[in-house]
Amino acid sequence: MIVDDSAIIRGLETRILEADKEIEVVASVSDGLRAVKAVEQDETIEVVVLDIEMPVMDGLTALPKLIAARPDIKVIMSSTLTLQNADISLKALSMGAADYIPKPSSMTGASGSQDFRHDLVEKVRALGVARRHHAGVPLISAAPKKSRIEFTKRERPKAEAPAVKPGPRPAVYKDKPIVLREKGKLMPSVLAIGSSTGGPQALFDLFGTLRDSIKIPILITQHMPPTFTTILAERIGRLTGDNCAEGVDGEVVKEGRIYLAPGDFHMKVVVEGSVKKIKLEQSAPENFCRPAVDPMFRTLNEVYSGRVLGVILTGMGSDGFFGSKDVVESGGTIVAQDDKTSVVWGMPGVVATGGLCTAVLPLKDIAPTVQRLVVGGEA
Repeated sequence: MIVDDSAIIRGLETRILEADKEIEVVASVSDGLRAVKAVEQDETIEVVVLDIEMPVMDGLTALPKLIAARPDIKVIMSSTLTLQNADISLKALSMGAADYIPKPSSMTGASGSQDFRHDLVEKVRALGVARRHHAGVPLISAAPKKSRIEFTKRERPKAEAPAVKPGPRPAVYKDKPIVLREKGKLMPSVLAIGSSTGGPQALFDLFGTLRDSIKIPILITQHMPPTFTTILAERIGRLTGDNCAEGVDGEVVKEGRIYLAPGDFHMKVVVEGSVKKIKLEQSAPENFCRPAVDPMFRTLNEVYSGRVLGVILTGMGSDGFFGSKDVVESGGTIVAQDDKTSVVWGMPGVVATGGLCTAVLPLKDIAPTVQRLVVGGEA
């Protein structure tokens, strides 16, 4: 279901989503109140794309009502890239929203942005698969239902959406065995964390326990746009004693500091002389992402070979797999979040079933495990 007070945006998003054969838009409404009523009446709604600023009932007010009506529903917050909306979106994630998508500020941007079209389709598809998986529902329907799109205006929007280029499908949930490996023999000198869908709340939970207990550098790549990463760093900093900030190009990597990859930049680490420094790059996206986890893990492995402790949290796709492979092949250690506590078990799933992990754990157990591993203890 699409919830937005702009008929143009509703129509455009409908066209983008229904260009994918696996997605059906069954409702399209103009405010939060109508969205709540639709969810109460239509059990076929699995994913909601929810605008923040709307008349009658805004998105933040509607969110808990939607979740109360259908606890299994997946909600994607949609907003333009402003500091205020980024802050509201992160608050929504702490209230139970599954993900967010930056809404282009103009129709030209919306219809012409391949990134927006790709992200919208992939997020909706991945969350729909995750919802069915966790509910024990078959992932493929026996027969597609006829679309029941409901516009609040009789005149359909004229905006046309370009076709979406095929992208990687989200991980298909199969009963693949998880084969664990021994932890690295060397004590970690750096902690690297990668996350995507569901990641902000997982990071809040993780650092709510870790606080400032980790004395080695911590580097985080969370798939997020600019502005959002600024707010995320501030919120993590509040949990850890103001020692978290977005990485700055050329900044010296220090013990006990937390560096978050800024939106639209890959964050790497390089050595200049005997000094380790942050390097930000706008090279091509990897795994459709910038920032991406793989380049961060890859360069950390080059700099801290055998002494990298990597954590892969909830997220769609497979970003982080090849970087994690490099880490363990050099003697480092990887820990992943388990299926049950992940919003989407894509990123952690591929490393867990790929034989790269020393431990695959519920979110609540990851912080104490990290605390043991960084001082040479067992997982």
